[in-house]
Amino acid sequence: MNSVPGGLWWRTWAAAILGLCMAALHAPARSQAAYSGPLFDAHLHYNEEACAIGSACPYPVADVLAAMQRSGVRAIVANSRPNDGTKSLAAAGPAARAAGVTVVPFVRLYRNRADYTGWFADESIHQMVLQELSSGTAAGAYRGLGEFHLYESRNADGPVAAKLMKLAAARNLAVLAHVDDDAIDRLLAHAPGARLIWAHTGIGGAPVARVRELFRRHPTLMGELSYRPGLTDGAGHLTPEWKALLGEFGQRFMIGSDTWVNPRWGSYDLLMAEARTWLGDLPPDTARRIAWGNAARLFGVKDPD
Repeated sequence: MNSVPGGLWWRTWAAAILGLCMAALHAPARSQAAYSGPLFDAHLHYNEEACAIGSACPYPVADVLAAMQRSGVRAIVANSRPNDGTKSLAAAGPAARAAGVTVVPFVRLYRNRADYTGWFADESIHQMVLQELSSGTAAGAYRGLGEFHLYESRNADGPVAAKLMKLAAARNLAVLAHVDDDAIDRLLAHAPGARLIWAHTGIGGAPVARVRELFRRHPTLMGELSYRPGLTDGAGHLTPEWKALLGEFGQRFMIGSDTWVNPRWGSYDLLMAEARTWLGDLPPDTARRIAWGNAARLFGVKDPD
């Protein structure tokens, strides 16, 4: 061991300790463990590409229920093009119960892809929705409308869009809307107090400040977080601005998979694992509300055993 003069030894030791302290101060904080509780997938499609009635079925009901069970998904909002897919999930009563999955059915406004671009002014869509609501599903009454798309915010003022928002408010149905921030104001102007779920909380990337403004303005607005730009960083953890927003409005957000194409079904386990990662960045009570509790409260689904 080399000898060091006393004064120099002390200064060297103090400098080393100071360096270690500074390194610890500036090192990235270790993230919490991934969230491990139940999940409520509030944005799930079982479209004809996944399993067309009487045709190809790459993702049978048994397989998608198994994926949910593996991923700890205990309830889903099912909305499909056409609505036959949702009815198939709703009719899977014993299998769904065995998988521990509650199906919350929504009426989707699309009979086919052509309906995406003109539903807001198409009276036949309004009539189709009324018929579906009258018929219900094997899992019970429909609990909401959507997901629907508005590619131009002005179409939120279309006659059928206005009718359906008023219908939803009158019948206490939730609405799942893939729209921009301007359309949020327009839709809720037709039916103030309607329970509007903003799909992706603005997939176009509305700034966090604008999202916060809308959440403060509309107390019944909720946000679903699949595909949301800027939510996470390159490592899959929450960005600071989104962590702050979720902390401020922890009772107003929910998660979703958005299985709009078959590759999303092929990656379902991964999608849910990714959600668990960023949920783990939140305080445990906030994480559980966003993962499960907010949607469960909205639809009256009991906590899993």
